[in-house]
Amino acid sequence: MKASQLIIGIVAGAIAGASAVLLSTPQSGNELRSSLKSTSLNFREKLSDVKLQLQDVKSSIENLTKESKVIIPQAAEDFKTSITKWQSETAPIQQQLQSEISSIQQALEELEKVLPKPKEKINE
Repeated sequence: MKASQLIIGIVAGAIAGASAVLLSTPQSGNELRSSLKSTSLNFREKLSDVKLQLQDVKSSIENLTKESKVIIPQAAEDFKTSITKWQSETAPIQQQLQSEISSIQQALEELEKVLPKPKEKINE
């Protein structure tokens, strides 16, 4: 839904509601005209407030879009840099762990060769 359609709907609803209320209350001509005038002034004030708020929202969205075009690529680059740094810092640790795991595996293989195999029990 477009903002202009929303505003037109609000305006039409407000006019219909105001005219229904004004026409259904018993007032003299002067009272009705002054009431219509004050209602019209209040409505215009509220409409201008809504217009200002919509302009603020629009400018906020534009600013956010501009900032995100700068911030998101920079954040992505920082993230890539952090990952690369982490990988380079953990690479020696990974190599050390792999060498320790392989030495443990070799030690287990040697122990299996040296230790006697358990004898199987014969069922009687």
